[in-house]
Amino acid sequence: MGYIIQRLGYGYLVMATNIYQETLMNKDQIKGRAEEVKGKVKEAAGVILDDKGMEIEGNIQKNVGKVQSGFGDLKEDVKKKIDDD
Repeated sequence: MGYIIQRLGYGYLVMATNIYQETLMNKDQIKGRAEEVKGKVKEAAGVILDDKGMEIEGNIQKNVGKVQSGFGDLKEDVKKKIDDD
């Protein structure tokens, strides 16, 4: 279990993340999922603080993380396929 700490105004938001998977995850999967979570936190903070720029930035960060983790998933699928053959 990992923890992501995001500074929000005068306080901190701590979000527990569970990035455990049955097999080890590659670097792209881990970094992508971390970016996705950070983007979600930033997006939520933007909504709470009524900061449209932060909200948009968080949304972009979240989607970039999704793409990166998807690329990592694809790499793992290809690796498994090669190992199975």
